[in-house]
Amino acid sequence: MTTAISTPPQAAAPVPNAPIAATLATFANELTYDRIPVAVRERAKHLMLDSIGIAMASTKYDFAHRTLSAMSGMGGGNSVVIGMSSRLAMRDAALVNGVLIHGLDYDDTHIQAATHVTCSMLPAALAVASERGLSGRDLLAAFVAGIEVAGRIGSVTQQGEWHKIGWHPTGVVGTFACAIVAGKLFGLSDEQLAMAQGIALSMASGSMEFLNDGAWTKRMHPGWAAVSGINAAALAKQGFQGPRRPYEGRFGFYNIHLGPLAEGLDLSRAVAELHQRWEVGRVAVKPFPACHFNHATADATLALVREHGLKAEQVAQVTVLMPKESLPVVCEPIEAKRAPQNAYEAQFSIPYTVAASCVRGKFGLAELENDALNDPKIRALAQKVGYQIDPDATFPDYFSGEVIVKTIDGRELRYREAKNRGAGDRPLSSQDIVAKFRDNAHLVASPERAERVHDAVLGLDKFDDTRQWAALLAG
Repeated sequence: MTTAISTPPQAAAPVPNAPIAATLATFANELTYDRIPVAVRERAKHLMLDSIGIAMASTKYDFAHRTLSAMSGMGGGNSVVIGMSSRLAMRDAALVNGVLIHGLDYDDTHIQAATHVTCSMLPAALAVASERGLSGRDLLAAFVAGIEVAGRIGSVTQQGEWHKIGWHPTGVVGTFACAIVAGKLFGLSDEQLAMAQGIALSMASGSMEFLNDGAWTKRMHPGWAAVSGINAAALAKQGFQGPRRPYEGRFGFYNIHLGPLAEGLDLSRAVAELHQRWEVGRVAVKPFPACHFNHATADATLALVREHGLKAEQVAQVTVLMPKESLPVVCEPIEAKRAPQNAYEAQFSIPYTVAASCVRGKFGLAELENDALNDPKIRALAQKVGYQIDPDATFPDYFSGEVIVKTIDGRELRYREAKNRGAGDRPLSSQDIVAKFRDNAHLVASPERAERVHDAVLGLDKFDDTRQWAALLAG
C-alpha cells in the first residue's frame, strides 16, 4: 500500500541547499494527524497491532525477563512495559519494549531501508506520549513521522551496504528517526528538532557481530535507538547544540558509517516527496519469525511440500538461489548456517529455514524451540542445503528466493518466489495482521484480554490521554 496525495497548500517548500536535518524537522512538525491520509493512519495502527502482539508473545521468553530484571534493578517509574505488570522509568521502558517487539525477529521491516521500524518508533512514542499525557492522535502523528524519516534516510543507500560494513541499520537509522519521534512529542521547535538529529549522530550504533554466535545484542538495538532518540531530543530542548549537517557533513552519518561506500550517494532521496509518498506503505509485515531474507525461501519450500508431498527422506540435495546481497547474513559461512546452535542463529540460517519448513510443514515460533533445533531429521536435511547467487533476483525491491530440490529417485523439483510475501504489492492485509496478532497474543493472554488490546490499538486515535491507552497494553 503506497498512498500518494498532493502536497497540502500550507506545506512549506523545501529550502534549496537547506541541511537535511532542517528539512526533516520542518516536515515532522508540519505533520499533524489530520494531514496524514486515512489509509496511512490505518496501516500505521495495524503496524502497531502487529508489534504489540509480538511483544506480548515475547514475555514467554528468557531474554524478556532478563532485560526487565536489568532495567528494574535501576529503579522504577510510571511507564508501561507491554504485556507485563512492571512500571519503569521512561527510557528504561522504551528499551524493554524495543527488546520485546524485536526479540523474536518477527517484526516489520522497511524493505528499501533494510530497517525494522515499529520496534523503535513505537517504544519511543509510547514512552514520551504517555509520560506527557498526550493524545492518541499526537502519538500516531509522531509514529508516522518517525517511519517517514527512517524510510527515507535508510533508503539513501543501496540495500545491503550497511550490513557490508557491519552496521545493523535498525540501530543506526532508528536513532535519528526516534529523535524525530521524541522531539515532536516534546514540542520542539524546528530548530531544536534539527539539533536533536545532530546530537543523535553521536549516538547511532548497532553492530552485526551477533551473527557470529547468536548473541542477544541485536534484540536491544531498536530499544537503544529509542533511548538515544529520547536523550537527543531532551538535550536539544534545553539548548544543547548538535551539528547542523549530521547527514551530509564531512564526518556525518553516511561518511562515517559507510566510508568509501558513501561516495556518490544521492542524499536528496532523504527528503524526496515529503507529504506525497508515504513510507508507511513500504513497511513489510513478516509472515515468518525469521530474517526477512529467508521468507521467500520458506514459502518456496512450503509450496514444494504442498504440491509434491515432499518429505525430508526423499531429498538428495537442495540448492537455494538467493540475492547476492543477502548471502553474508543468512548463507555464510555455510558450515555454521547448516548447524545453528540456538534459535537466533536459526533465524538467520537459510539451511535451517529450508529443513525445518520441509520437516514440519510450517515455520513459526514452534520451529525455533529446542525440540525443533535438536530434531535429527531437521539437522540432517540442513546439511544437504547449499546456495547460489540468483541471477534473476528482484533485490532490493523484494527479497526473492528459489528452491531447487534433487530427489533420491532423480527428480528435480523447483519453486520460485520472486516477491516475498508481505512486501511491496504483496502486503499482508489488515485481516492477516489481525490474525497474526491473535496468534501471538493468545500465547500469553486470554481471548478476552487479546480483544481488549486489539480494540484499544485500532482505536488509538479516540484516546485523549495515552496513559489510559498504555495501561491497556500492560500485563
